[in-house]
Amino acid sequence: MSAQKPNVLITGAGGLVGTKVLQAMSKQRDRFGKIVALDIHKTNIGNQIGDIEYVVGDICDPDIKTLFRQYAITSVVHLAAIVSPGNDSSRDMEYRVDVLGSRNIIEASIAAKVQQVICLSSGAAYGYHASNPVPLREGDTLRGNEEFAYAHHKRLVEEMLAEYRRTAPQLSQLILRPGTILGPRVHSPVSAVFEGPVVVGISGSDIPFVMILVDDVAAIIVKGILERKSGIYNLAGDGALPLCEVARRIGKPYLPLPAGVLKFILKVLKALKLSTRGPEGVDFLRYRPVLANDALKSEFGFQPTMTTAEVFECYRKSEAST
Repeated sequence: MSAQKPNVLITGAGGLVGTKVLQAMSKQRDRFGKIVALDIHKTNIGNQIGDIEYVVGDICDPDIKTLFRQYAITSVVHLAAIVSPGNDSSRDMEYRVDVLGSRNIIEASIAAKVQQVICLSSGAAYGYHASNPVPLREGDTLRGNEEFAYAHHKRLVEEMLAEYRRTAPQLSQLILRPGTILGPRVHSPVSAVFEGPVVVGISGSDIPFVMILVDDVAAIIVKGILERKSGIYNLAGDGALPLCEVARRIGKPYLPLPAGVLKFILKVLKALKLSTRGPEGVDFLRYRPVLANDALKSEFGFQPTMTTAEVFECYRKSEAST
């Protein structure tokens, strides 16, 4: 890649990670050329940063490649995805954004001769399986379950990216697979597991969580841009935290239920539209992917600033103060 300052376009720039990436880039503004923040929603003027260009747009728009050319984009950070679908969502709509939108961004990058794309995948791409290795490493098979839209779509996107590495090797790829992204006042489908009055677990399962600080994810992305990184990396702090320990730390009762009982409860709640997860939610809990972070530290050159336990403590303290 050229030694010139990178011109960067970020999709999903209004989301949690996108906002943190923009903040991190603004602290090193002199090292970047143009910065374009693309999101489907308009960013409030009061939340905009400096001379960053904020653009409203749909990643599925076939004309989006004109935006890449307009700003002479050299690096794309692709963050846009549907992480927390509501009850009014549909599998087709989620597939359109997660998979077809990603394909459109890659095709636009190739057409505009972008040099590097950084894609935020997920540890969910490995899938939720009893047979998953512990820990999972970057070379392990991706088996994102079809019953979990997010996991399945992340797997499909990664399979697509693998094909583009063969057909468009000129486009450098950096693929990041984070565990649970957490931090002060961060809420997600995973944090919802322990945000109710009772923390429900599964009998006979430790339900281990691996976590990464959202600020670390942003720092990794910025490092990836500035150092022209490529490759595939798991993102996780050291260690894992069992769900019973999560419950103890937040001072809530821990209720482990037999898997069959929990499946029945989730089936009823889903039918009543009181939960977005049905019986498949049992495997979402029971077979949490535990990610190795050796390559992140030794090959990528990034030491997470917090362990999994410390990330959770950071989150817990912020919740306790509100």
